[in-house]
Amino acid sequence: MPDEKPVSPADVRRKDRAKDDAWIRQFLQRAPFGVLATVSEGQPFVNSNLFVYAEAAHAIYVHTARVGRTPANIEREERVCFSVSEMGRLLPAEHALKFSVEYAGVTVFGRARVLSDAAETRHGLQLLLDKYFPHLRPGRDYRAITDDELARTAVYRIEIEHWSGKAKAERADFSGAFHYPVQPGE
Repeated sequence: MPDEKPVSPADVRRKDRAKDDAWIRQFLQRAPFGVLATVSEGQPFVNSNLFVYAEAAHAIYVHTARVGRTPANIEREERVCFSVSEMGRLLPAEHALKFSVEYAGVTVFGRARVLSDAAETRHGLQLLLDKYFPHLRPGRDYRAITDDELARTAVYRIEIEHWSGKAKAERADFSGAFHYPVQPGE
């Protein structure tokens, strides 16, 4: 029986691989980077970004330069898509169409806005610093964010409207499974 067609953009076609909200939150907390998709006049644009998922706000924070495609696109169209993923082992098979890969990923649909409030902008940047440099503290290990630095960057808050997560994993003893890239001796 063929898989059902998704009803909304956040629906996962393969229900057997769909993940719940708790799994999605955990995955967003540990993913190292994501890809932000925007659009301008029908032309899609993707940009890899460091990000942080703020669970209490149910939002994602990213930052970019004040000038460029991302800010220009979001100014015209606030709807965005944000994706994070990871690849597991490659899964060989006897037939070309049966080759596969283990994976996990989350897709977020929402609306992005550039932050204008200095306190929220500073908060978003500090969340990013705390995620990627958790062992370092402002005022102790580095100078805290200054007003001049805030003026030179754009911080976005993506309000999450829908999300979905999915993963595929095989048994640990899957015959011939290996990680990419192939290492000598594998």
